[in-house]
Amino acid sequence: MTSVRDRLECLFGALLGLSASERILLSLAAVVAAIVVGMGIILAAGSMAACSSPKLVVFGVQFCYDPIEVYTVLIGGAFGNSYNVAATLQRTTLLLCTGLSFAIAYKGGLFNIGAQGQFVLGSLATTIVVLALAPLAPTGVAGGALLVSAGVLAGCVVGGLYGLLPGFLKVQYDTNEVITTLLLNFIATAVAFVLVDRYFNDETVQGTATESIPDVATLDPRVFPQGSEFSLPVFVLALVVVGLFFYLLTRTTIGYDIQSVGTQPKAAAFGGVSERFTTLFSMTLAGVVAGLGGAIFILMVLGRWQSGAPSVGFDGIAVSILAGNNPIGLIPAGLLFGVLDSGSQAIEFQLDVPGELIGVLQGLIILFVATPELFRMLGSHLDRRGTVDLRNEGADR
Repeated sequence: MTSVRDRLECLFGALLGLSASERILLSLAAVVAAIVVGMGIILAAGSMAACSSPKLVVFGVQFCYDPIEVYTVLIGGAFGNSYNVAATLQRTTLLLCTGLSFAIAYKGGLFNIGAQGQFVLGSLATTIVVLALAPLAPTGVAGGALLVSAGVLAGCVVGGLYGLLPGFLKVQYDTNEVITTLLLNFIATAVAFVLVDRYFNDETVQGTATESIPDVATLDPRVFPQGSEFSLPVFVLALVVVGLFFYLLTRTTIGYDIQSVGTQPKAAAFGGVSERFTTLFSMTLAGVVAGLGGAIFILMVLGRWQSGAPSVGFDGIAVSILAGNNPIGLIPAGLLFGVLDSGSQAIEFQLDVPGELIGVLQGLIILFVATPELFRMLGSHLDRRGTVDLRNEGADR
């Protein structure tokens, strides 16, 4: 009789043995399955809801929600007009940064759950530096370029240092990075809140928020309408950053070292690769790109730091898992999450559909798409620790 352990080993082995193309097909099939199951949930919820005029009647059964209409509004809310496209690409841009943060660390055999905290402190550092330099900066384009550059640099540096901290705890005290990065998220949020509340708070607005950065330091929407809070050049920059990190991981010595430590740490150590340095470097890089996302959020979207930052750091984990932790795969994965985010807002505004149901649809798609890759990652992690006797050789990650 086959034991549970044997079945798990076979499952992990099969998932690890998938090629890149097979994993793409598996993700596409998962998306289709999630959509179909989502339609069933919408119908079931619609049959139990009370409404004066049903949207759909099937075999005498009245449904208050039409799944085709829901998905149509979802797509229209993501791409229906220039504002919707801007909102979709804005979210995608931020998710590319936080997703890349998780992917870089994972390639080095680490789980960076702390992109949210690195994002929050990076955004605060950007705001403080820009506000401090604004009175000293020259006017016009030169002043704007100086403030933007300084703000981006500050966000990257602070995010990198906050990523370095759990890396240092890992190499110095063998502290589990999952626990440290997760807890550091709460610490970052609390520290940022206290700093702004006590030293940088704008008393003219409700809540905890800094003053707005000067208009010259905000990123111009350019192609998209004013007020869209999205800059196409910034999106292109995010794509370039993704490409650069893909090149770093696949075409450079340090990238080879990172992946060697992540896949075969003992063999890497035997070959002269410093696991200590690689761990510190990977976690610092992860913090840098998460801090870059925080800088972009301030300079392109919000214009000031305020409490209640969006959960792009945590969403970035799901984006990276969906992408197979491949930097190039982050682009379609981030776009999918951007579509879900902006499209769900359109559903809530245009249709009489409860917000909780929209959240269920989002979670369902994430669950169906990310679960196979999550199991593959778990199998890979166990394989690195030598606890699973896999039946197949792992494909290139």
